[in-house]
Amino acid sequence: MYSYTFDDILEEAGKFGRSQKRIFALLCMVSMPWAGVYVGIVFQGFTPEHWCRDSGVRQIQKSCGWNLMDTRKITVPVVNTSGVLVHSQCEQYELDWNATGLTCDNPESDLTDALRSKAPMTSCKEGWEYDYKGRQSFVTEFDLVCADAWVVDMYQATLNVGFFIGSIAIGYLADRFGRKASFLVSNLLNGIFGILVAWSPNWVSMLVFRALYGFGVKGGWVAGYVLITELVGVEYRRTVGVVYQMFFSVGILILPLISYFIKDWRWLQVVITAPYILFLSYYWFIPESPRWLLSQHNAKKAVEITEAIAKENKKTLSKNIETMRDDNADTSTASFMDLIRTPKMRKHTFILSFNWFTSAVVYQGLIMRLGILGGNVYIDFLISGLVEFPAAFLILFTIDRIGRRLPFATANIVAGAACFITAMIPETMFWFKTAVACIGRLGITMAFEMVVFVNTELYPTFVRNLGVSVCSTLCDIGGIVAPFLLYRLAAIWLELPLIIFGALAFLAGALVLLLPETRGVPLPDTIDDIEFPENKELRRKEMIMLLPTTTMTNKEPETV
Repeated sequence: MYSYTFDDILEEAGKFGRSQKRIFALLCMVSMPWAGVYVGIVFQGFTPEHWCRDSGVRQIQKSCGWNLMDTRKITVPVVNTSGVLVHSQCEQYELDWNATGLTCDNPESDLTDALRSKAPMTSCKEGWEYDYKGRQSFVTEFDLVCADAWVVDMYQATLNVGFFIGSIAIGYLADRFGRKASFLVSNLLNGIFGILVAWSPNWVSMLVFRALYGFGVKGGWVAGYVLITELVGVEYRRTVGVVYQMFFSVGILILPLISYFIKDWRWLQVVITAPYILFLSYYWFIPESPRWLLSQHNAKKAVEITEAIAKENKKTLSKNIETMRDDNADTSTASFMDLIRTPKMRKHTFILSFNWFTSAVVYQGLIMRLGILGGNVYIDFLISGLVEFPAAFLILFTIDRIGRRLPFATANIVAGAACFITAMIPETMFWFKTAVACIGRLGITMAFEMVVFVNTELYPTFVRNLGVSVCSTLCDIGGIVAPFLLYRLAAIWLELPLIIFGALAFLAGALVLLLPETRGVPLPDTIDDIEFPENKELRRKEMIMLLPTTTMTNKEPETV
């Protein structure tokens, strides 16, 4: 008696029917709050204009009725920063203001430039004054400026540390204990630690809770991604993969709107975290992956879930479902060595890891570069989100017509070329330089979105979640490295970071060409399916020929 794989049974149960669409819509919601977690620092940790608080100056300001700008102009030292004279944010005059003879009528004649140049200066002793503009960030609350400004960088770095550890840990747990269980546990952690970030009494506890927050966020997102790709047919994987990621861009569009109305960073943190608590209700609405259950020798539960999917899709299953099994059932325990033990698996792991790293470095580097141009932060975020949507549509338009490999490589190469060209364009051609940089952003966004679902297509079921998680840890390392590459290299030469970004993207594109094409290829079940794909395809054709005629009557159209 022949046995059938889950892909074969989906021919009868429905490859992307009502059941899968419902589950897909629920899981897409997971991508939106992740945008707030990942880039919410722009609103939660913004650093406004600030200067040293001085009780003597406050008394004079109050008695004279001076406004804020007049007070700063008179009492705050002017320093040379990059050839430009600006008011100091970290130093103050060490003066007894009552003894200066400063008058309210014509203070600048009393405190002359000559007197200012001779006046001793010191670091801020009484804290800082801020030009809040109606917004309360953790920077202003904990005075994280000047000597303590490094804490703001750590706020993002600790998140990436959490991503790094969590994606490996939850990736392993998802392959060991199930996609659904790991997804729910990660969301429980997200809800707990996200609220604790909002209640942090000091910056030390904030960083600790932030790292723990990151531990669950990315791992849960990857578990949801793997779950939905394992529930649909081959020809629908690219659609669900791209749209699942597109909802991150939707989150970027929503975030500035929420931040515009919620001025306090703590309440903004609560709003970003709230969806993760709601996702716990998915316990009743999403199933475990039948593919994973089969890999764990639990064919009974896999059959039960598959029958429920077919029923919701209004399809009729034949008795062949009772013979459904997974070819890798004897190798159900995933380990890191499975990713590098054999030649092709090792090659895939290296190339995909490098592409994760490059995508993170170039993607974040270009965003940060556009950010230093200034402007309205809300408008900048809207533009940032809108730029990503053409990337998603380009993917959907090309990968079924051309395949995965060529668009993936081209996206990297276009991003690299745009970085090189941008570096060569003079500053006088500002808008042209910005437009070319946006093309680079479009290319690397497309590459970033493609690496995720290509990653899932190049690993067998029992190690798929772990494989995606391990490779994507290089994304977290890239997220930590990106700001250092941008700011440290820019100090040597402003355009040097773009040269490095371009070189990385070109190399990533070249390496992608060494990967196999996965268009129309069933998800691999075993490592042998990776090392000897021709055997997998032959076996699949033999089983399809043996399916009963009822399969053909239930078969869905091949187009999306």
